[in-house]
This record gives sequence, structure tokens and C-alpha cells, in this order.
Amino acid sequence: MSAVAPRALVFDVFGTVVDWYGTIADEVRGRGLPVDGGAFALAWRAGYAPAMQDVREGRLPWTSIDGLHRRILDQLLAERGIALPEAEVAALNRVWHRLDPWPDAVAGLHRLKARLPIATLSNGNVSLLLAMARHAGLPWDTIFSAELFGHYKPDPQCYLGACRLLDLPPAEVMLVAAHPSDLRGAQAAGLATAYVPRPAEKGPGGPMEPWREGEFDLVARDFLHLAEQLGA
Repeated sequence: MSAVAPRALVFDVFGTVVDWYGTIADEVRGRGLPVDGGAFALAWRAGYAPAMQDVREGRLPWTSIDGLHRRILDQLLAERGIALPEAEVAALNRVWHRLDPWPDAVAGLHRLKARLPIATLSNGNVSLLLAMARHAGLPWDTIFSAELFGHYKPDPQCYLGACRLLDLPPAEVMLVAAHPSDLRGAQAAGLATAYVPRPAEKGPGGPMEPWREGEFDLVARDFLHLAEQLGA
């Protein structure tokens, strides 16, 4: 077992637990939209960080991720000259509620849950995360969302808010994520960190964030490997 001994695990979700690129690309293709499904998925995701920054800097009022995804989707469709009925646009926006898990995710989460409490710590809103969990069979003990704290990661209020609700000091809570920037935000707030890279997150050969060897407490190739390292 690793020398790192957290008392709870919190998980980034988009890209870490579920495959947003593959799911969205398949959805776009299945709907017959006149665009490349993979390119559309990447463009939709690319609007995510700037939209959160608009909220963070007050250019937008607090807006859920569902709301931000819809703003980005409307812009992408308009730019491409695609007109769809409102019901179809709303259904497409909810693809984020039904993202499919990575192959190791469900089995790995069950193993980890047998040893430690597991929870989301995602920028996704609560209703989105709940629907996703039911779709993908994700066995969370509870759901923590940026929506609960009125701040988006990597604001420290998200990480510290989860620790407060768990009634644990930050050093006893470990963030599991595929994104070094998220893990660095958790580190700055005093949490332990586990890096689980997802090379296919942005499609075959897609770019990954750089990181340094030894930067995080644990590095695991998938959730099953993380479970082994944590003695689960």
C-alpha cells in the first residue's frame, strides 16, 4: 500500500471518469449533423474554460455548466449555419448528462469505494452529475459540485468546500484527476493528489497537459491501478 493514506477520495469527472470526446463525437454523428463529430466535440469543450472565466470575472452571473454548455452550443451551431428545433438542441446539450465511462472506471470505483468514501468534485452541476451517475453506473457515495460552492475549479473554495463537507482536513482528502492543472489547484489548497492520465481524452493523438515526475503524490495508469496502490 502507498505511504499516502487518504481518508476520502474526490474525483474530477469530465475526462477523468468519463469519455466526453468519444461520447459527444458519436452523438453528433448519430444525429447526422453536417460536421465532423470529433472536431465538434473538441470545439465544444474548448469553450468550457473561457466560459467559466467569464463567470469568475463577473462578465456572466453565476451560470451552471448546463447553462454554459448551452451558450457554447448555440454559438457553435450558429457559426456553422446549423438550425435545429429547440427540442433537438436541448437534447443535444444533455449529451453531457449521459457521457460513457472509461473501461476501467466503474470497476475501479467499486474497488476504491470498498475501502474509502468516494465523491465527485466536478464543475458539473448537481443534476448533470446525478444523471451521469445513473447513466454510467457510477457508484458515488455523494456528489460535490462547484454549484454548491459558487466557484469553479481551480478556485480554492471548491477543494476546501469539499473537505469541509467531508469534515476532514485537506491533507486527508485526495483529488483524483486526469488534469495536472486541477491537481495543482488541489495541492495549493492542501489536498493530496493522484494523477490518472487519460491519453485518449481529446481523441487519438490528442494533446495532454504537461506535468513533472514526482509532482503528485500518486500516479496510476487507471482506477484499478490506483486501487492497488491504495490497498483496495
